Amino acid sequence: MSKHSGFVFRRPTLASSIADGLVGAGIQDFTSGLFLAAPRRTGKSTFLREDLIPECQLRGWLTVYVDLWADKEKDPAELIASAIAAALVPYEKGIRKLAKHIGIEKLSFLRTLSWDFSKPQLPVGATLTQALELLHRAAEKPVVLVIDEAQHALTSDSGINVMFALKAARDQLNQGRDEDGSGLHLVFTGSNRDKLAHLVLGKSQPFFGSSITPFPLLGKEFTQAYTAHLNAHLAKTNQFNAADIDEAFELVGRRPEMLRTIIGEVALELGEASNLGQLLHSRAELLRAGVWTEFESAWNNLTIPQRAVLQVMVERSQNNEPFAPFTDSTVTAVSKALEDMGSDVVPGTQTIQACIDALRDKELVWKSSRGGYALEDKTFGDWLRNKR
Repeated sequence: MSKHSGFVFRRPTLASSIADGLVGAGIQDFTSGLFLAAPRRTGKSTFLREDLIPECQLRGWLTVYVDLWADKEKDPAELIASAIAAALVPYEKGIRKLAKHIGIEKLSFLRTLSWDFSKPQLPVGATLTQALELLHRAAEKPVVLVIDEAQHALTSDSGINVMFALKAARDQLNQGRDEDGSGLHLVFTGSNRDKLAHLVLGKSQPFFGSSITPFPLLGKEFTQAYTAHLNAHLAKTNQFNAADIDEAFELVGRRPEMLRTIIGEVALELGEASNLGQLLHSRAELLRAGVWTEFESAWNNLTIPQRAVLQVMVERSQNNEPFAPFTDSTVTAVSKALEDMGSDVVPGTQTIQACIDALRDKELVWKSSRGGYALEDKTFGDWLRNKR
C-alpha cells in the first residue's frame, strides 16, 4: 500500500522465498532469471522496493533497480546501461585500486577507454558483461539487477539486444560457480504477462526456455491488516468489516490504489452511512464500471472484422497462448468469430493485418520489434469475457 495512506503492508515471506529461488535454494528455481508478471497497480513495484530489494540487501547482495517506464522517451537499453553505470560510481576508488592491483590489462575496457565517473553512462565500446563483472568484483558482492516493466525493452532492436547482452553477462558471471557464489542474478517484471512472455517463448528470444511466474496478488492478510488500520481511526460504533473490504478489493482487481480511492470516497459519507459494507460495494462497482465504460466505448468504435481479431487475441491471451496472426488456426478462429457476429466477411492475411494495424492505432494492441502481438491492457480481456 502506498506510503501516502500511512499504511504499508510488508511481504517478507514472499521476498525471502523469491530470494531463495534466485540462488536455487527455494522450491522454485530462479537461477536463470525471475520473470514476474502482475496486472497493473496490484502492488508489484511497491513489493520490489519495500520487500524484495531490502531482502536482497540484507543478504549482502548489491541491487541495481531500473524502471523502463520511468522515461518512456528514452531507449530502454540506455536506461539499463545508465543504471549500471550509476551503480559503479560509488566504487570509483575501488575500481582504480582494482586496476592497480590486478593489472590494468585485465580491465580491458578501462585500458583503452576514458571513463568520466561524473556521468551516469558507460564508456563507448564497453559491454554490459564487462561493466557488471567490474561492479561485482569492485563491490565484492553478488549483483541483483532488477528491471521493472521489462517488456518495454521489446519495443526496440537495441532493447532486445540489451536483453541478449544481459543473458551473456549472466552466463559469464555465473560460469563455474556454485549458486551462492554467483555473480549476477536477474529479475524482470512486467505489468502484462503476454508482453513479458515474448522474452521467453520463442527460440529466437533471449531467455527462451524460462517461464513466467505470476505475482501473487494481495490476499485476505492484506485486507485484514488494512481494515485494522482504518478502524483504529474510526469510532467504535462505525467500523469497517474485513470481509466487506475484501469484497470491494476483489471488485477492483485487488488493486491497492483503487481500494484507497474507494475508502476515501466512503470516508466522506461515514457520518450518514449506516451500512458501510453496502457503501463499499456500490463504490467499487462504480469505479469498475467507469473503467469498463471506456472499454465498451472502444469496442463499439471497432469494425466487425476488428472485433473478431481482437476477440481471438483475447481468447489466446486467456489461454496463455501466443497470438500468431497468419497461421491457419488463427484464420479459422477469426472466421468463426466473424460468423458468430453475423458477418459474411472471409478473412485473409491482408484483412487480419489491416485489423491489427487499426487496433494498434487505437492503442488496444501492442507489437514487439520482432512482430509479436499482445493486448495493450489485459483488463480489456476481463471486460470482454464478462460482456460475453
